[in-house]
Amino acid sequence: MIKFYTKTNCPLCEEAKGLLDLLNTNHIPVEEIDIYQSDDLLETYQLMIPVVVYKDNELYGNDISIENISRLLAE
Repeated sequence: MIKFYTKTNCPLCEEAKGLLDLLNTNHIPVEEIDIYQSDDLLETYQLMIPVVVYKDNELYGNDISIENISRLLAE
């Protein structure tokens, strides 16, 4: 399961989701989590979104790229 932390009206989140959809060729389930659903999530991820988490590895905000997502999903 891939966890994708996001929020509404976030252009960087939409771009990251598009890359994730494109590169997720093994169709690993993706759980989209709006950080505004919980105060704890908001406090943890407010300045770092989007965040992609897979197998205890995380990619944050500007680190999300084709290369980094490909590397993350290959692990």
